[in-house]
Amino acid sequence: MSRSDKAAAVAELTEKFRSSNAAVLTEYRGLTVKQITELRNTLRGNATYAVVKNTLTELAAKEAGVDAFEGQLVGPSAIAFVEGDPVTVAKGLRDFAKANPLLVIKGGVLEGKALTAAEITKLADLESREVLLAKLAGAMNASLAKAVYLFAAPLSQAARTIDALKAKKTDDAPAAPAAEAAEEPNPTEAVAPAEATEDVATGGDDA
Repeated sequence: MSRSDKAAAVAELTEKFRSSNAAVLTEYRGLTVKQITELRNTLRGNATYAVVKNTLTELAAKEAGVDAFEGQLVGPSAIAFVEGDPVTVAKGLRDFAKANPLLVIKGGVLEGKALTAAEITKLADLESREVLLAKLAGAMNASLAKAVYLFAAPLSQAARTIDALKAKKTDDAPAAPAAEAAEEPNPTEAVAPAEATEDVATGGDDA
């Protein structure tokens, strides 16, 4: 590899380290091309699995400020550069290593923090981002439904209380004023009989 090719390879690896939110270093000694392709397909969508040269990777990691792989870049190395969910990638690597023991997970880096092989296994035991989001959405829906119920209950109770108060007010309304109004004489009707009496009396005197 020419010097310019090496510089280009280091620059590409440096950019991968900087643009990835995580990276996992593995040793693939003994794996076939078919098995490596299978692993790449497993991680596709969340990570790029790249076979790397140790000396160039060491230079790129140093350039990117990654020191998690110091002393571990020996033997045939490949790195999973994670662009998606780190938990999903950790699960994929762990499960593949169980089925293909020749794959060795050596360590990693997540958001600038170095991870041991054991910590990557613990990461694989966590729930994926999709599962957590689904649970969060379910919890939010349940909370919203509960909130709607809590808001609706006082309103319906208040409506029933208002209706009850209206009914009670109607039942308790006094009837006396209406009776008194019916018994009070009409002024016109009270005067008319008196005038008629006077006319009769006058007529009687003239006769």
